This record gives sequence, C-alpha cells and structure tokens, in this order.
Amino acid sequence: MASWEQLGELSTVAQLTGLDAGRLIGLIVQAATTARMHRKNCRQFAQHLKLIGNLLEQLKISELKKYPETREPLEQLEDALRRSYILVDSCQNRSYLYLLAMGWNIVYQFRRAQNEIDRYLRLVPLITLVDNARVRVRILERLDSIARDEREYTLDEEDRKVQDAILDHDPSTNHTTVLEKSLSCSYPNMPFDEALKKEREKLQMELQRSHVNMDIGQCEVIQHLIGVTHNVAITLEEKSTHLKSPKKVERSYSGDNSYKEHTFHENSHDQVTKSTYRLVSSFHKIREYDA
Repeated sequence: MASWEQLGELSTVAQLTGLDAGRLIGLIVQAATTARMHRKNCRQFAQHLKLIGNLLEQLKISELKKYPETREPLEQLEDALRRSYILVDSCQNRSYLYLLAMGWNIVYQFRRAQNEIDRYLRLVPLITLVDNARVRVRILERLDSIARDEREYTLDEEDRKVQDAILDHDPSTNHTTVLEKSLSCSYPNMPFDEALKKEREKLQMELQRSHVNMDIGQCEVIQHLIGVTHNVAITLEEKSTHLKSPKKVERSYSGDNSYKEHTFHENSHDQVTKSTYRLVSSFHKIREYDA
C-alpha cells in the first residue's frame, strides 16, 4: 500500500501545516467518529491520542517550542500526527472496497502510527521544563499511562470474510450478495446500484493514484475490484431485464449476440482474477501472519 504521504492529497497536507499537536489530535478524534471503514481501529487510535492530548493540555506547546531541546522532537511529533490524520481520514473518504482489500496493510499502519507518535513523545524532555513538583508528578503519571496503553489493531472477523470474498479469484463466487450486504452498511442511504457506481468511480481514482505512484501490485488489486463491480453491475442489469421482460428468455439459446455477451462477461472476470491470483495469495499470507 502507498505510504502515508501518498494517502492524502497535497492540498490536505497543506491545510494541516501550522496546526499544533493539540489541534491535530482534535482533528483526528473528530475524523475517527465518521470513519466508514476500520471504525474500531480508528476509535482505538483516537482513544490513545486523547491520553496524549490530555497530557499536552497541561503544558503550553508554544512555550515548549522556544527551547531547542523540545522544539525538534515536538515538530517531529506534529509531523507524525499530520500523517496519522491522513490515515484516519482515508477511512472515511476513500473507496470502501479498496480499504477492505488493503485491510491488513492499513492495520499495520495504525500500529506503526501509534509506535511512532509514542516514540517522538518520549523524546520531548517534558519533566525537565516543569518546576512545580505536583505538576511533575501528574506528568509522570500521564506518561506512564500512555506507555502502558497498548492498543490492539486488527481486522474484524466480518471484514475478513468480505475481504476473502472480494479477493477470491474463483469466478463462481457470488460477489453480488457479498457486495449488496457490505455496501448497504457503507452507504446506508443509497440504493445498491448507485452505491456500486460510486465505488467504481472511487476505484478509478485509486487506480489513477496507483499508476502515478507506479505501484503495480496495487494496480492489479484495484483492477480486480473494478472487474468485480463491473460483473455485479451486469448481473443486476440482467436481473432487471428478466423482471421487465414478459417472456422468459434463455440466454444460452437466444442467439449469437446474447451468447457473445455472456462469454465476454465470464472472460473479463477470468482475465482480471487470474492476473491477481498471486497478489491475493500474498494478502492471505499477511492475514495469517498478523492474525
């Protein structure tokens, strides 16, 4: 999966420039409440950052930046928080199917984000700048709480099942049923066919990003997902046609045109799924390693 710097648009990164650690944590906590994917991971991450935010509230960040020994690690902490905001925000705005397919990679990024933020926090010599003994004790207690706050980031069992289904290279897999159930949760106020169209549009954007980043592996996965949504859309269209038609039409014997359309449907799926078989296997290995 792309690095954190590639997860968000440059405009988003620019908007975060100049915000201090406290305000960045507030944005991350807010973004976590609206996440459509990796909700549990986002909430876990936000809860951990709240502990850090409570600690920083006791100190004046502007004052800390006056001292060379605290300015550099504090700026590194803020950079890590900016990347973390982009990570959490992506769980709301990017393609649901893409986030699901890349699930274990995103789980790893949440783990990495917490470790990085905690590491930079430890580099800030907060205690040496506090004269009040009582404040020192409270800071030490909060630092200890943060160090002991080990969060578990993982992929939910239901998400694992959906991930297995959408990455399955077997053309007999019933993707329609799987997507109808999962997309109804991700797009609760949108008809299934419109949600499917929305996902295809987002996947096309993901494909463009991957082309720009020259990430062949991601391109293959995204092309597979586009193929899945394409075939499901065809299935929906066929069902709609059968419901509207006054006569039952047997597609296998209805003439050359129908036969060719049916053959294209199967072949297009085969071409996409065969090209992703190797990558799908690697996802299963990652899942087994992290589970």
